[in-house]
Amino acid sequence: MEEKLRILLCEDDENLGMLLKEYLLAKGYTAELFTDGEAGYKAFLKNKYDLGVFDIMMPKKDGMELATEVRAVNVDFPIIFLTALNQNEDVTKGFKLGADDYITKPFSMEVLTLRIEAILRRVRGKKNKESNMYKIGMFTFDTQKQILSSPVTGQTKLTTKESELLSLLCSHANEILQRDFALKTIWIDDNYFNARSMDVYITKLRKHLKEDPAIEIINIHGKGYKLITPNDTEA
Repeated sequence: MEEKLRILLCEDDENLGMLLKEYLLAKGYTAELFTDGEAGYKAFLKNKYDLGVFDIMMPKKDGMELATEVRAVNVDFPIIFLTALNQNEDVTKGFKLGADDYITKPFSMEVLTLRIEAILRRVRGKKNKESNMYKIGMFTFDTQKQILSSPVTGQTKLTTKESELLSLLCSHANEILQRDFALKTIWIDDNYFNARSMDVYITKLRKHLKEDPAIEIINIHGKGYKLITPNDTEA
């Protein structure tokens, strides 16, 4: 059975928010509603979502701020902005922040779902085109076969969790991989035991990569990890 796509819905108008949520549920999505940007961001860090629908004007943290913080964690997270403001500068600012689409109120529910479907098709297409091979210093990492190889160490078969974690590190090479994002992506839940488990896998990956002194996986206190590699990781 195919898993339902999860939508993070942030709208401070509760009546409109509930209408949107009920409509999306009826269309087969899983939608969770939050009425301010701060609550939406906390939910984003704790749960796994496929797309965000953010109202621009919200208390505590507006849609622009929310999008900025979400994209700092996951640069590829799809976002649609909702706004009552029909001003060019807002549209321009939204797209500069990386919005995938922008809908001005009032709008048709059907139009929103068509926009969501179009964005998700683009995202799936992009993922299908992504490389399955990464170059990490002297190592080559085949994500499909879960094999890490080098002229020195030969081939090492990674476990599924090792492979998933290394894939995330490679996709964020020389950037911070947020701890909460890694936990929710691989372990779904960011509880204490899963966090300790991830630390163990980080240690294992360091051992696998130790033969190349140019490669490091460093801890970024209070944030996450960073894979330091001298080359572009995509092979």
